[in-house]
Amino acid sequence: MQALLTLLVMGLLAAFCVRWVAVRLRVNAPTRTAVITVFVLVVLALFGRQFGG
Repeated sequence: MQALLTLLVMGLLAAFCVRWVAVRLRVNAPTRTAVITVFVLVVLALFGRQFGG
């Protein structure tokens, strides 16, 4: 349960950072949901790869 909560917090932090950088570079910022979804998928893929050998 703690790992899921940590993953959610890290996803929110990643979304904030990506959107902040996009605003600073004056490019279109992706939605917060899109950033969190991609972040969670990447983390889960890396986590699964660790157990896959």
